[in-house]
Amino acid sequence: MNYEYVKFEVKNQVAWVTINREEVRNALHQPAHVELYSIWNMIDQDPNIRVAVLTGAGDKSFSAGNDLKFSTELAKKGLDHNKLGNMPLGGFGGITNPRYRMSKPLIAAVNGFALGGGFELALACDIIIAADHAQFGLPEPTVGLVAGAGGMHRLPRQIPYKVAMGMMLTARRLSAQDAFGYGLVNQICPLDDLYSVVSEWASDIIKCAPLAIQGTKEASTIGFDLPLEAAFNKTYYWIDLHMASPDRLEGMSAFVEKRSPRWKGSV
Repeated sequence: MNYEYVKFEVKNQVAWVTINREEVRNALHQPAHVELYSIWNMIDQDPNIRVAVLTGAGDKSFSAGNDLKFSTELAKKGLDHNKLGNMPLGGFGGITNPRYRMSKPLIAAVNGFALGGGFELALACDIIIAADHAQFGLPEPTVGLVAGAGGMHRLPRQIPYKVAMGMMLTARRLSAQDAFGYGLVNQICPLDDLYSVVSEWASDIIKCAPLAIQGTKEASTIGFDLPLEAAFNKTYYWIDLHMASPDRLEGMSAFVEKRSPRWKGSV
């Protein structure tokens, strides 16, 4: 399928999703949201895709968030893009709404500014790899908005509370180096190395059993908001599939036999 606002390709079981609106710093408008939502659905359903990477076109911006010019033009016409029926169920960029859970790992390859909704996209990913010139921020209050695509809730859960509140109440930005120091970013690297570093992370994920990875993500994300006892005792869909999969025995057998495992990723 051809997309107008997003580049999509699959290499070695890794889906590379690139927001392709460099002329507006990869900001998102309605059609881009819809394309991304369609892509995430396809990735989640394709057994040949193990990991997805989200990035932005160019070397300056991962995503500047909401396309304010587009939204303003709608508002002047008396329209609200959130009420037009075209905002996908997954929310901003198709992944920020907590009701939408990707079962497969998502890596944000932050190649520049990740601001507003762009930062919220990165926060919704499982792993963040950032170029050393990247910056993060939630500047919504400076334009009369709030970080309603998860930023107000995810950021205080992913970095120290006072640091998060300081960012959100002042609209100050966080450098890639500080983000790494707070544990928000997994690794920083020169921009020229971003692709190779992200590929290494994706490759390490792919070496693991598919259902074990999906079960781990599912249990961790859902169980995070539960009391420990409840998280332990909850039933998880992908964990149950993993427990019934021949991959459990295959992994142990491969270890004993000192060979690489041959994963099936199915029951």
